This record gives sequence, structure tokens and C-alpha cells, in this order.
Amino acid sequence: MVLEVAEIKITPGQENAFKDAYRSAREFVQVSPGLRSMRMTQGVENPSRFVLLIEWDSVEAHEQGFRDTDRFPKWREAIGPFFAEPPFVEHVEDLD
Repeated sequence: MVLEVAEIKITPGQENAFKDAYRSAREFVQVSPGLRSMRMTQGVENPSRFVLLIEWDSVEAHEQGFRDTDRFPKWREAIGPFFAEPPFVEHVEDLD
């Protein structure tokens, strides 16, 4: 299992519109094979900062099962207009 961590900075004042767009578009990700769980968090001290946490079976499940599909552009089209800058995305693994 790998955890995708995406730090997303939203243009200030667009937080509620971003949350609505995320709620509408998350189905594009949730139907992906190899997805285990998905949640979006919002900063308390910095409400324009969101962190998306997705558990995948593998990096390949993320990249081939979602990013290389026609669902990824639809996802980005829905949420991308609210980005203040490109998200920082990485994969991490639990320590044994």
C-alpha cells in the first residue's frame, strides 16, 4: 500500500467553491481500481491549504488506474481552476 499525499493551495476566497467542486468530482477518482481510501482535509490556521490523502494498492494503481485514464482530465478540469499554484504530490509508505 502507498499513500498519495497532495498539498493543494487554493486561491484565497475560493475555498467553498473548491470544496463543492471536489465533492462533485471525487467520483472520478473513487471508481479507480486499486483505490483503498480517499479523503480531503482543510487547514485550520490556513484555510486555503488542502491536503488530499489517497491510499492506493501501489504507485502503478494510481498512475495507470487513474492518471492514465480519461477520468484524470475531468478531475483536473473540475478542481484545477481553483489552484493558486500546481499541487505538490508524492507517494509515501508506512514504516515497518
